[in-house]
Amino acid sequence: MSDRDRDRGDRDGYEKLVRLNRISKVVKGGRRFSFSAVMVVGDRNGNVGFGFGKAKYVADAIKKGAERARRNMVAVPMRGGTIPHQVNGVFKGAKVLLKPAAPGTGVIAGGPVRAVLEAAGVRDALSKSLGSQNSMNLVKAVFQGLGQILDASQVAARRGKSVSELWS
Repeated sequence: MSDRDRDRGDRDGYEKLVRLNRISKVVKGGRRFSFSAVMVVGDRNGNVGFGFGKAKYVADAIKKGAERARRNMVAVPMRGGTIPHQVNGVFKGAKVLLKPAAPGTGVIAGGPVRAVLEAAGVRDALSKSLGSQNSMNLVKAVFQGLGQILDASQVAARRGKSVSELWS
């Protein structure tokens, strides 16, 4: 874990800075700098969220992003330590393919995708990023894909069966 990962163990859980960007605005006296931060926050137990924060100082941008991420948490259905089935997430030009993996495989994913999956508590998954490499759009594509995952109890109810009948 790098120094930008914060695993506090208490209610805050896991925080990961996905991208920090410096923005400059040219004014009469010169350049004014501000910062934007994309943060991913999760409890490593099936809940994850992302947030985007902008401020004049780095610490404030990170804090704003983390607060917004905590407010936008979503539940990720999991089966064991992986996702239940393959999904494709698309947001603008970014496309992400997420596949379940056998136990012990680990999270095979690049930067932003790995941050989201680790924060959610997924231990084994395969992924492939296609199209745009914009980290903000990749994070949104992953969340769009995670939103497509079907929960076993919902599928069983739709089919008129019990969950144990579904998995056997």
